[in-house]
Amino acid sequence: MDATDLDHRARTRSGCIPPELVSRLLERGHADVVEQQAGRGEWFCALAWARLLGERARQADACEVLAPYLATGWWTAVVAAAELLEGWGRVDEAIEITRVRVEAGHPMALEFYTRLLARHGRAEEAFALLRPHIGELSLATALVDVAAAAGRHEEAAALLAPRAEHECSDFPWCCRGLSRDMTTGLLATLLERQGRVDEAIALLHTDRTTTIDHREQLAALLARHGRLDELRAAAAADDSWDAVRQLAGLLEERGDVEGAVAAYRQAVESTVHAHHAASEQARLLARHGRGGEAIEMLRVQTGLQTGLRTGLRTGDDRILHALSDLCLDQGRPHDGLVHLDAFATVHGGEEDWESYRLRLRLIAARDGVDEAIARARSHPEGRTSYAAQYVAELLTGAGRIEEAVVVLEQHAPANSHDLAACLIDLGRVEDALAVLERHTPRQAGQPDGRWRDESPF
Repeated sequence: MDATDLDHRARTRSGCIPPELVSRLLERGHADVVEQQAGRGEWFCALAWARLLGERARQADACEVLAPYLATGWWTAVVAAAELLEGWGRVDEAIEITRVRVEAGHPMALEFYTRLLARHGRAEEAFALLRPHIGELSLATALVDVAAAAGRHEEAAALLAPRAEHECSDFPWCCRGLSRDMTTGLLATLLERQGRVDEAIALLHTDRTTTIDHREQLAALLARHGRLDELRAAAAADDSWDAVRQLAGLLEERGDVEGAVAAYRQAVESTVHAHHAASEQARLLARHGRGGEAIEMLRVQTGLQTGLRTGLRTGDDRILHALSDLCLDQGRPHDGLVHLDAFATVHGGEEDWESYRLRLRLIAARDGVDEAIARARSHPEGRTSYAAQYVAELLTGAGRIEEAVVVLEQHAPANSHDLAACLIDLGRVEDALAVLERHTPRQAGQPDGRWRDESPF
């Protein structure tokens, strides 16, 4: 077992049994397969099996399952084992296996280790360990969080304050990601936790801190403290969408559905985020039994009523997705298809697959699955591997899993996870495992899995 190979397969979901299929195996009564594969280098099987053994009070056996993975030094396995030990109340063991990695110099170990210490009454020690690393974004964030348990808000603020004046010359290299704006956000968090909400708001309001992250943080802060008037003002002046979303959420939470609808409506009419606002407004209306009103609002927003493309940018199909889903949920597939036909007419009758596929579930609901499949295959892209996924979904939804397998097998190894899921449902577990074993080998030069912690994509 090799840490780099484990890391590659787990991150790319290639050549392994992914977690959703592990769950499917367990749900279908194939725990024996999961146990067997756990001993053959299948990480997600090992993790699920260890959790299951822990729930059955077989913690020693669970540790044995994870031991070979831990022995590789793979950080993901270390974290999983530590979390299981912590959950079982074996905190000292969790601390020890992470402490060893801190001493070995693993770049992610110190943050995890100090947070673990802080959760279990050793916040002072954690704060002291983090203090020399105040210049690193992830560790500075951990220090701010640990400061709450250690009662060291003032000291944390004093450590961060000088960095609030830093002017980045080559972000993130010149400051390791802890820019002035990031520092300001952390200082505002410290102020809020001290109960100094007005000061936190003022800090986030300063002219020089106009980043999207600060607008998001400010909107969330105002909502948490029920500052409705200030949130309304931010929503009116803010084009980042965050204040509108927080305002509508707070109003809905307080039972003022009309106020929430009005907040979204204003955003639809006045911001560049009209598509986000329209989709959220429709969901809000549907949640409160006003599905018909939601459909009409989206229909108008797409310009279908007048045949104009009002407010809809080329390629932005968010509203069409919401409209199609609503029509289906409301039992109005015919209306959904009428709206899509009108939209297609505006575009000269041409639809790429991403737009056309929205029709399939509506056609299936109105005319049956076979008609939907026939229409899918009539599209110029209807016999591609990516179209096969949606055809298979129609078939599995109708309980025709054998036919879905035939469709997916024609494009193997594309859609291998979908094919394996169907095979598992049919009880053809060995065939499913064979499909999942095919994977792209790790390319030379990829980082060692023991030290890699960022996305490979």
